[in-house]
Amino acid sequence: MCARCGGALPDGGRVSPRIVLLRGSTHGVVERLAEVRAAGNIPLIGDERWPAAQWEAVAALAAESAVPDGAAWAALTSGSSGTARILVRSEASWATSFSAVSTLLGDAESVALPAPPASSLTLFSLAHALTGRGPRPALDAESARTATAFHGTPQGLQSLLDAEAIPAVRTALVGGSHLDPALRARAEANGIRLTSYYGAAEASFIAIDRGDGLRAFPGVELDVRAGVLWVRSPYIALGYLGEGGPLRRDGEWVTVGDLAELSDDVLTLRGRSDGAILTASATVIPEEVEAALRGVPGIADAVVFDVPAPRIGALVAAVIEPEAADTPLTLTELREAAERSLAPAHRPRLWFSGVIPRTPSGKPARAETKRRALVGEVDRVTR
Repeated sequence: MCARCGGALPDGGRVSPRIVLLRGSTHGVVERLAEVRAAGNIPLIGDERWPAAQWEAVAALAAESAVPDGAAWAALTSGSSGTARILVRSEASWATSFSAVSTLLGDAESVALPAPPASSLTLFSLAHALTGRGPRPALDAESARTATAFHGTPQGLQSLLDAEAIPAVRTALVGGSHLDPALRARAEANGIRLTSYYGAAEASFIAIDRGDGLRAFPGVELDVRAGVLWVRSPYIALGYLGEGGPLRRDGEWVTVGDLAELSDDVLTLRGRSDGAILTASATVIPEEVEAALRGVPGIADAVVFDVPAPRIGALVAAVIEPEAADTPLTLTELREAAERSLAPAHRPRLWFSGVIPRTPSGKPARAETKRRALVGEVDRVTR
């Protein structure tokens, strides 16, 4: 629904002279994208699960914002750490990487895409398909069974492997969040050549890992300045509609604030600088704590965040998602696991347990996870 429209927002309803907002249904999505682009407009795909208020907010933002020259695609950032933003990019910023992506996917004829079209990850693959040179999108269960490639998040790959839903897949491109080494091993045991990647909605592909560490994606240059990763690349987006986000520029170089180390051309990520937790005299990077917690038997995933505390700045808190809901870890087990793998300042002082909410692409929704914990919608572990 859309109050500005006086009723249901029609599929393809125009919300600005150049932005066309589409419903996120997979049915006929390639054809709808082609129609919008053939008319010289810029498609923006929404998520069918959005409440009416969010449809209205996105439509209003697109209508009220000036679209930069050269914009050809619009996508919503994941919103994993806050409010979603509309990001616009040129045709070349994606098209320049299509050849390298085809090689990584083994020049597959079709690719399974479990994330919804509203995800920039899936929209990239749809844009590739529209050129006539990319693999055919497999957006439903039936077509996924014959797809020979996969592009999606680790969570999407694991779900499809669990369901034995992609028997023909032989190559996989996996990004969006942490890849468990056990999932890579499982994919390879199933005859799948897996390439994981690190990227950002603002910068597209940044680095890839074939199993020997993250190295610069073809055409990308990496530089770490004062612990912050900077990138020079032909794949950078034009910018945001409305209020800006984390993208910062220095000439041809850009950063989104990711902390990293670079040694012998191997990139090690340490999290986002704007997400660091200051507790007493220590700086805690949530992603580092999460990586340690994921290695604990019985924990499927974890999200770490700060809880303001007098005198020390903040407490470190964690929501853990148990591997089995009927056998959650006790407070003693969690504390002992943290003591074995984390320095004292990095150990969570508050523990919560439950299902971690996710963005449409499968990333943990950090802001929503924290909100649920703080308002009591996630169980506090007290014994």
